[in-house]
Amino acid sequence: MDNLATGVPVQIHLETNILQEGQKSNFVFDVTGQLVRVGTSLYIRYEEENDDGKIPVTIKISDNGDVKLTRSGDNRLQLMFSDGKRIAARYRTPYGLMDIQTVTSALDMEILDAPLRGNIGIDYLLYAGDALLGKYNIRLQFTI
Repeated sequence: MDNLATGVPVQIHLETNILQEGQKSNFVFDVTGQLVRVGTSLYIRYEEENDDGKIPVTIKISDNGDVKLTRSGDNRLQLMFSDGKRIAARYRTPYGLMDIQTVTSALDMEILDAPLRGNIGIDYLLYAGDALLGKYNIRLQFTI
């Protein structure tokens, strides 16, 4: 596992369920990314493909169990997830910055060795001020 410092290819299965204003959406995709260890944290990097092109995504898994999701591109989004906590964030769009918050209702993680693999489950609410924007469920599986 010494090569984790320089990065190893990783297979990613990601499923996101969204409930916004009574409308449900479900996104599922499988992609090859990269897994890197920096200090005591693991980073999973991959590109999401949508109508706007390829969007770089980084998921940081801290040793304390917190997770940070960063989506780059024209709309930059950086969300922190910590079980049971409300955390402020900013969403940068071409129209300006929007203050948002995540409330993580569940954060489950299992990371195993030989081969290195893991499952991460994040359930959260997304707010802009007091307005609920949506309820989200992320399920991420990865294996090298």
